[in-house]
Amino acid sequence: MNVRARVLEALSEVHDPELDEPITSLGFVTSCKVSRGGDVAILLRLPTPQCAPNFAYLMAADARNVVRRLPEVGRIDVRLEDHYTGEEINAAIARGEGFTGAFPGETDDDQLGALRELFQRKALVARQARLCEALLADGLTPEQVTARRVADLPDDSGARRCLELRDQLGIGREPDAPAFVAPNGEPLAADELTLWLQKARLVRTSLDVNGSICRSLLEIRSRRGAELEEVGA
Repeated sequence: MNVRARVLEALSEVHDPELDEPITSLGFVTSCKVSRGGDVAILLRLPTPQCAPNFAYLMAADARNVVRRLPEVGRIDVRLEDHYTGEEINAAIARGEGFTGAFPGETDDDQLGALRELFQRKALVARQARLCEALLADGLTPEQVTARRVADLPDDSGARRCLELRDQLGIGREPDAPAFVAPNGEPLAADELTLWLQKARLVRTSLDVNGSICRSLLEIRSRRGAELEEVGA
């Protein structure tokens, strides 16, 4: 695997905070260049120029942080392309500053962290719900589902993402820990599962709808950009 491939692999770890999907699969990475000396230049384009600055900052900062872990890379330049606060965010990230470095006096970094945590908990609920529903569809009872341990989870992307989110939220993921937990980390009870799943479906539907909208907006934006290039050619 060459350096560029490893950079893209690292970027796949960065998730849109609101959608809980990798920025690579969402199509937000529009350019990834690696020089012979290992310097990396990444361009990110979000679905609209008006995407929330807090989410835009988190994705750009996370992209820089995951690439920095690669020992073979040198200088890293991550830039938001065509975003209405891109200049401020790009400058703050280049200086290694937090959100307040881009927008002094606005939301502080602790509040931004709390917002990220809120969406991580929503994402955990939505992903666990898919796993629970699959088990119920296979004929398991609520008692059997809630008795599952982490070691019983399938080795697939959905389960692995659940465990990543638990790590990020400080929720234990030892092999004998409950496989399914409430957002506060408490184990789900069998008699609560039906109601919990009903609420979880609402969270999941919101994530799915927003994800679909983002993809459509990005596709339209990219198409218009290509059409303008053809007209100017």
